[in-house]
Amino acid sequence: MKRRPVGIVMNGVTGRMGHRQHLIRSILAVREQGGLQAADDTLIWPEPILVGRDPAKLRALAARHGLERWTTSLDDALAEDDAEIYFDTQITRQRDKSVRRAIEAGKHVYSEKPLAEDLPTALELARLARAAGVRTGVVQDKLFLPGVRKLKRLVDGGFFGEVLSVRGEFGYWVFEGDWQPPQRPSWNYRREDGGGIVLDMFCHWQYVLENLFGSVRAVQCTVATHIPERVDERGETYRCTAEDAAYAIFELAGGVVAQINSSWAVRVHRDELVEFQVDGTKGSAVAGLWDCKVQHRAMTPMPVWNPDLPATESFRAQWAEIPDNQRFDNAFRVQWELFLRHVVDGTPHPWDFLVGAKGVQLAELGLRAAREGCRVEVPELTL
Repeated sequence: MKRRPVGIVMNGVTGRMGHRQHLIRSILAVREQGGLQAADDTLIWPEPILVGRDPAKLRALAARHGLERWTTSLDDALAEDDAEIYFDTQITRQRDKSVRRAIEAGKHVYSEKPLAEDLPTALELARLARAAGVRTGVVQDKLFLPGVRKLKRLVDGGFFGEVLSVRGEFGYWVFEGDWQPPQRPSWNYRREDGGGIVLDMFCHWQYVLENLFGSVRAVQCTVATHIPERVDERGETYRCTAEDAAYAIFELAGGVVAQINSSWAVRVHRDELVEFQVDGTKGSAVAGLWDCKVQHRAMTPMPVWNPDLPATESFRAQWAEIPDNQRFDNAFRVQWELFLRHVVDGTPHPWDFLVGAKGVQLAELGLRAAREGCRVEVPELTL
């Protein structure tokens, strides 16, 4: 088949997520499979143009993967004749300036979340993109994970009956950096650099809840900075100015109540780093990134509370595993393929900048609820 090259300016791919998930497991994976079939039977062939601040890192990254095109100049990359898409996976505080330049250059834009540090900026980017007539997308990777897709299958099939509640647990212990190296960069813990677990994770919770159970109508939240000091990449101690844990209650359309704990200061005692338990009138499910287990009402045992005797039931053994029934590709790659087809063929891609702005909105309102100690309603967003 004839190839249809699509130049993609990839800004920030020397970082862990940009390198592993977006470059290797998405764009290069599409090339390794021989391209992506378009509607007219041509093959969409992504041509990455790597952009970053460190020329040594870019040169090494390009050489490692047999790529030739890289630059430290975003303007030069955007000026390339075949550059159709701009992708941003920089730290949050640097994102909106680069996205603006891409929109001004007439490029379609795909971005990591959060789209911006604040809601007015996110909405402005959405308006600029609409006025420029460019197509936009924001990463919503959790929707395409095997466990969440199985959960969505259960929702669509009516397994739960009336959904009553959702309980989510996310997090792990991020080492402080003094006696073991941390698994996350230091900017995550500085509010002035766009850090904080609320801005990072509430964007995820917004689209997961809305796509599976209903739009978020109100939020209550308590935040904490459990670890007040950490050690950065240079071995220097710094004060943490952003929260590392958030405990939230989300009220959804239809009366569903969702409680989600998010923490970088918790030790894991569950099967996966994130798990959602959904309880309904006809059944319940527990889903993680990969697996999903269910208990139908006809198979629900009758536990009896007796604090004077040790439990003899194996509660986990009373749940059944949902089979895969299909092959699940990498979640980031699946959405990349959808966005590439959106650009080339015009196929639907509902997760645009307005949707991305909803995640930023929920994060802002969650922080406000924590700051004021109150329940905050979530208004509908429009451009």
